[in-house]
Amino acid sequence: MPIESRNPATGQLLRSFEPLTSEALEAKLALASEASRKRERMEDRTFWMRRLAALLEQDREELAALMTTEMGKTLTAAFAEVDKCAACCRFYAEHASHLLTPKQVRTEYASSYVRWDPLGVVLAIMPWNFPLWQVFRFLAPALMAGNVALLKHASNVPQCALAIETLVRRAGFPRGCFQSLLLEAQHVEKLLADERVAAVTVTGSEATGRAIAAQAGWLIKKSVLELGGSDPFIVMPSADLAAAVSTAVKARVINNGQSCIAAKRFLIHKDIYPEFERRFVVAMEALKVGDPMRESTDIGPMATESVAEELASQVKSALEAGARVLTGGERMIGAGYFFEPTVISGLPRSASVAKEETFGPLAILFEVSSLEDAITLANGTSFGLGASCWTVDPREQEALASGIEAGSVFFNAPVASDSRLPFGGVKRSGYGRELSASGMREFLNAKTVVVG
Repeated sequence: MPIESRNPATGQLLRSFEPLTSEALEAKLALASEASRKRERMEDRTFWMRRLAALLEQDREELAALMTTEMGKTLTAAFAEVDKCAACCRFYAEHASHLLTPKQVRTEYASSYVRWDPLGVVLAIMPWNFPLWQVFRFLAPALMAGNVALLKHASNVPQCALAIETLVRRAGFPRGCFQSLLLEAQHVEKLLADERVAAVTVTGSEATGRAIAAQAGWLIKKSVLELGGSDPFIVMPSADLAAAVSTAVKARVINNGQSCIAAKRFLIHKDIYPEFERRFVVAMEALKVGDPMRESTDIGPMATESVAEELASQVKSALEAGARVLTGGERMIGAGYFFEPTVISGLPRSASVAKEETFGPLAILFEVSSLEDAITLANGTSFGLGASCWTVDPREQEALASGIEAGSVFFNAPVASDSRLPFGGVKRSGYGRELSASGMREFLNAKTVVVG
């Protein structure tokens, strides 16, 4: 079947691509394997990575428009994504040499140290919601470390996948260092099983992560998983309520609500719950849904029709469980995959929707009686990606930082990924880390060297 690129704002078919044949895939694997045996100088990799950052900025408008047209994020968000990718490239260009410097360890031997060697060919299976950023936060550290990358991008963003490969080649990286593979999902198993592929990183759904991790484990290949999230947004009485409400709305609808680290469950202390709910609903109702190419648009379409249908199904499930819709709740009529900004409350904590990941502009409000109640509810899902907590009380901050089961806890700020900090989750949100030194070293061999 052809791989199709559609505009989610209109449903229009943009381009269609034939998947790689077995012969073409073999040629790309051979090229990647050959490239992995060549160790380019750090000075060269740094130059190419800086040039890659410059090319991202040079092509900023074209790349942003491509993401908006192919995936549906607002143009404003797309510009920010391109800028973030460029900053990530510069971060690793600046810091890779230091991060890869062998670490001396004092022992009784004449010399002993740890050096960091690349694993080789790393397969990256990436999602559609951040078509550039999800790739670049893997690509930049992987290439700077001397690894070679193969990208299996989501099938609905093939043009973005090819654009990234073109950028890497234009920057000067040798042939084979980074290749985009237009493949159907069922061919990933065979690709991962190839002995020339040393490791795999996956960002996507829990189902995808389970399948890839199971195979990688059986093959004894290194894997990193960044999967779903049902991130809590906790607000305590000491918080700046106006700032908390304003940030809560932005944290829920970032990327049209389609982000693993978007705030999804809002846990509000009973003393401020009524006022928070009132302000939050008013703010959500004020959001403008429409053409993502327009600067005035706050929320564009869902990326695919299936995403919009799944969100509608979750709202229906919540209502059947006893929840109330405070605003929105419907898929919007007309062309494209648009969904109303939606707020629901009164959902029983035991309901399945209360523990699931929701992709789209759907916010679920919960009233909590205490800090301990908030922590219990925050941990009451199988996910553990991030948490945004609003309190200025140091004791509450300490209790939340230590008590919440998540890969990151942000206070008085939305959860965000940052090249300087490790990013990843616990529980069914996955394992391993991206970004910072931790992310770079996931796909390096920490080799002990001892001289007697």
